[in-house]
Amino acid sequence: QVQLVESGGGLVQAGGSLRLSCAASGSIFSRNTMGWYRQAPGKQREFVANIISGGNTNYADSVKGRFTISRDNAKNTVYLQMNSLKAEDTAVYYCYAIVIMQTYWGQGTQVSVSS
Repeated sequence: QVQLVESGGGLVQAGGSLRLSCAASGSIFSRNTMGWYRQAPGKQREFVANIISGGNTNYADSVKGRFTISRDNAKNTVYLQMNSLKAEDTAVYYCYAIVIMQTYWGQGTQVSVSS
């Protein structure tokens, strides 16, 4: 079993920054993929970024150059640094982890960007 707890969401003005954290507990290791999805009101959940075995990262085109994903293996925590935030980044952000082909999700954290 894997548990994921997100934190760091909030309300910020356009152009501002936020850092999300996702703390993992249970049977998870540095080789397991972890990342973020988001879901805006009335829209489908969409991929934001992930970090895979070896530390390689992937980003959605919409956040490239603005968001940075990183991982602290000692703390089993993944971070999403979000800079130059836009109104369209407003969404609930969900952390996820893939362990033995099973996907686990956090409860989500709200990010609201005012224009």
